[in-house]
Amino acid sequence: MPAVTAFLLAFPSLFSIINPIGGALIFNEATRDLAPAQRMRVAGRVGVYSALVMLGALWGGAYVLNFFGVTLGALRIAGGAVVALNAWHLLMSQDRHEDRRRREREAGPDAAEGDPLEMAFFPLTMPYTTGPGTISVAITLGAGRPPAGHGLLAFFLGVSAAAAANAVVVWVAYRFGERLTGWMGPSARNILSRMTAFLLLAIGVQIFIAGLGQVMADWHATAAQ
Repeated sequence: MPAVTAFLLAFPSLFSIINPIGGALIFNEATRDLAPAQRMRVAGRVGVYSALVMLGALWGGAYVLNFFGVTLGALRIAGGAVVALNAWHLLMSQDRHEDRRRREREAGPDAAEGDPLEMAFFPLTMPYTTGPGTISVAITLGAGRPPAGHGLLAFFLGVSAAAAANAVVVWVAYRFGERLTGWMGPSARNILSRMTAFLLLAIGVQIFIAGLGQVMADWHATAAQ
């Protein structure tokens, strides 16, 4: 498979499941308390982590799951539960943002200490950006590699370039995510934040249900043998 063909196959598959525009809204809400410079640093770190997650899943994800005896269904169940729980926390914490900022201002500058980059991998990269859906798609793409030979190298060059391109799109979307909502008023931003968190909750539940269905299908197939 030529590298260009592999790229054209992998890029839209990964892009559609990552959804950088929707992810930018979630990123903007999760980092709303950070300074602009900190947000840019976190966005860059999320882009790097996203590339590493996708490349790892493409190149060796199937081998890792097989080594630990984990199925894609189990991965989706666990990942969907994590996404749903974090989305629920994000949804229910909306009303506490202003109170928290007020308490931090009253307590002084030392009260808000902490490295904002700690959130770059969890939960912003995993599971919000490159969660179980992205990992399962990347593993599926990697499992469809051609036999060993010249075509194998071209295939992995193409899919790796697609993963890197999606990571760049994520970085750009997250870096300028604030501008997407900057023209809105406070009420509109609050409504959009709640809708985004609720949609993320629904996505997590859907991933969980899909993983449960896959596990049940595998169980029935095994029982029928």
